[in-house]
Amino acid sequence: MLPMYFLNVYKEKGITSFDVIHKLRKILNIKKIGHSGTLDPLAQGVLQIAVGDATRLLEYLDNDKEYIAEIKFGYNSTTDDDEGEKEFIKKPDFTEKELQYTLNEFNGKISQIPPKYSAIKIDGQKLCDLARKNKQIPEIKPRDVEIYSIKLINFHAPDCAKIKVNCSKGTYIRSLARDIGEKLNCGAYLTNLTRTKAGNFHIENSQKLSAEIKNFALNPIDALNLNKIKITEEQYKKVINGNPLKYIENKINSKKYMLIFNNTLVSIANLSDNILKMEKVFKTE
Repeated sequence: MLPMYFLNVYKEKGITSFDVIHKLRKILNIKKIGHSGTLDPLAQGVLQIAVGDATRLLEYLDNDKEYIAEIKFGYNSTTDDDEGEKEFIKKPDFTEKELQYTLNEFNGKISQIPPKYSAIKIDGQKLCDLARKNKQIPEIKPRDVEIYSIKLINFHAPDCAKIKVNCSKGTYIRSLARDIGEKLNCGAYLTNLTRTKAGNFHIENSQKLSAEIKNFALNPIDALNLNKIKITEEQYKKVINGNPLKYIENKINSKKYMLIFNNTLVSIANLSDNILKMEKVFKTE
């Protein structure tokens, strides 16, 4: 029987998210490992990792993110970050007040075009692979994302700023930096990025890769932001066979629940007309 837990991994700069998976497979001696929310090699911070049967739960993770980003103004970059070729646009001449006003314009639901150097696939090919081979990049369609808040931490006039961004899944901070530069008519690119939060995973609780990382395993019950229902042994026997349960207690906050037996997640269920129907079932030892 496969284990089922999450890890809050601190991804360091210079490695890919897949590198983390590769190393964890060796450390844990488990092949079935996945992650939610890729981090670029130049970025660092929280990476949500699912081990064993927890990979079946990745879709239920809260994927809202928080980032600390550092931005350089006056130039554009081919990769929208420090790794690409730079092109001088214009010497920045805006004030801190004007920068704050511009940041406020990005609050709420926005449309952004992902960077050319990204893992997005078009016609089965990653954009970054096409870009590195100097092949023609297909038209990249804008994506709708949401910025819940964007705060200026500090401004080193005239050309550097640090910001904190709370945003939805799929938001590209590189694109955000580029678009802020466009609004200010001087160009901009990302110089440093740290993901400080992803759902229930916080950077202060994250762990660097080591042989002891399994000691920091997270019970899916604590990792998922779903309402919980504790079930009896009799109900458990029905649940593990996929049978529905009658449930008359009024629950209004959600239609999707974690069914818990002996502090272990045994099912993700949907509630409709006082009936819990099993969406996914996990047998315990």
